[in-house]
Amino acid sequence: MTTTNPTGPLGQPATSVGWTPDFDDAPRRSLLPRPSLSDSVFKSVAVTAGATTVGIMLAVGLFLSFRASSALQVSGFSFLVEQQWSPETQVFGIASILFGTITIALIAMCVAVPLALGTALLISEIAQGQLRKTLITLVDLMAAVPSVVFGLWGVFFLQANVIPVASWISTYFGWIPFFQVTDASGQVLTEASAFTSSAFIAGIVVGLMVVPTQTSVMREAFSQAPNGEREAAFALGSTRWGMIRSVVLPFGRGGIIGGTMLGLGRALGETIAVYMIISPIFTINWQVLKTGSNSVSALIALRYGESSEFGLSALMAAGLVLFLITLMVNFTASSIVARSRSGADSEA
Repeated sequence: MTTTNPTGPLGQPATSVGWTPDFDDAPRRSLLPRPSLSDSVFKSVAVTAGATTVGIMLAVGLFLSFRASSALQVSGFSFLVEQQWSPETQVFGIASILFGTITIALIAMCVAVPLALGTALLISEIAQGQLRKTLITLVDLMAAVPSVVFGLWGVFFLQANVIPVASWISTYFGWIPFFQVTDASGQVLTEASAFTSSAFIAGIVVGLMVVPTQTSVMREAFSQAPNGEREAAFALGSTRWGMIRSVVLPFGRGGIIGGTMLGLGRALGETIAVYMIISPIFTINWQVLKTGSNSVSALIALRYGESSEFGLSALMAAGLVLFLITLMVNFTASSIVARSRSGADSEA
């Protein structure tokens, strides 16, 4: 008696173990995601916005380079080491101006960083409820105050009240060269006019201007500290300050550094407030409390309207140097903020 092998539904012979269908001829379904229309539109808009931003920055850099080329061809490397500014006689450089720019920015950081750090900790760790919302709103509103308002406040209010402080610093810390206030012969100056329109006063004003920027970055970093680690610190008997020192500050280290450097980039490029306060000079002034300083942005604002074509090229060269320095500082800050993760640098 013969038996026949049963066949499966697709015609394949069935085995005693079981039937195994063959799907080689079956249509395959793609596992790749198919973006929706909204996702495609969003991606296109985001890519366009990013490319436009990069393109604008490149265009600014190319414009400054092109306009500054004639001045840089004349001055060469001496543009970075020459202190005088006289494009009409082809003797010009930004050594003293760049020194004043960096001095004012560093003084601003000495003022702004402690204030921003304390304010950020107050908002993220101490203030609660409505008080916290109010403080956040006030800090954000402070960032919206125009530079000219800070400049007017610095000239007509802060300067008169800071002069006694500057005089006191010079009297008791004058053994530090930076805090001396002397004339050309080395005689100590004590009159109030010797302390006006200084890099010290300009630095304080600029420092108060960058506090909101630094506070926002630091506060955002502190607020991301894991609640589990906070509660663990309290469970082990830590005080609030102990928890902040062992959990919040290490976690927000990247935010502190990034916020500081972002504020530094803003301080380097501040124009109107510095222009209104300082008494411009074209020599390196090591005495930060003494009258007289300068900055690249203030120089451009001061000389732009009266410069010849070659003088404008020299100003463009100064602006190009400031552009490159600010760009470098901001890129470094962005890199540090992006790498910050739970108090340590991510290894991704």
